[in-house]
Amino acid sequence: MERETIARVAKVARLNLTEEEMERYANDLDDILNSFSVLDEAPAGESYSFNPIPVIDVLREDEPAQDIDPQALKAQMGTYEGYVRGPRLS
Repeated sequence: MERETIARVAKVARLNLTEEEMERYANDLDDILNSFSVLDEAPAGESYSFNPIPVIDVLREDEPAQDIDPQALKAQMGTYEGYVRGPRLS
């Protein structure tokens, strides 16, 4: 990294760096920026989405069905004129 860039970054950060520190920071910043070059080698996808794994619909289709016969249920309950009776509310 260029000395002018290091000096400008140090000035913005309000750091008073010696020549030795500027050299050390230049090496450190070069290492950091070179580490990010690994991301350039990562494969790019055609489309971007929030989930890295595609989410598919795993639910079944809604199909109306009657599993229990309503007349069999009414036979087990106390009914009055075809209506189910519950406890009185006060």
